[in-house]
Amino acid sequence: MARKRTVHVRRVYEAPAQADGARVLVDRVWPRGMTKEKAHLDEWCKQVAPSTELRKWYSHDPERFAEFSRRYRTELKDHQHADALVHLRDLAKDGNLTLLTATKHPEISEAEVLAELLRD
Repeated sequence: MARKRTVHVRRVYEAPAQADGARVLVDRVWPRGMTKEKAHLDEWCKQVAPSTELRKWYSHDPERFAEFSRRYRTELKDHQHADALVHLRDLAKDGNLTLLTATKHPEISEAEVLAELLRD
């Protein structure tokens, strides 16, 4: 019987939690004011991040989240994004996975879209 994948979404600025498992930053741009030491990352998977064009269009406008999510899921089908998504799926198979983002509202971020896909 397959176990449910435990994928968390958190802000990179939060202190690590014991249940985080692998900690992966999924933003294209490095978080402002954050050092690699303070981030406690296992890796930075910027290849899975939305395109600059999509990110700028979205601008974390809550009213655009549904459309952002649709467009981002489409982007995730291209070769580079798809390979990065497979890599994240592999990490999730090995245990808990925490997707990190710098946004103030992680519940309407690319990390949340990714987490939904990885939980399925």
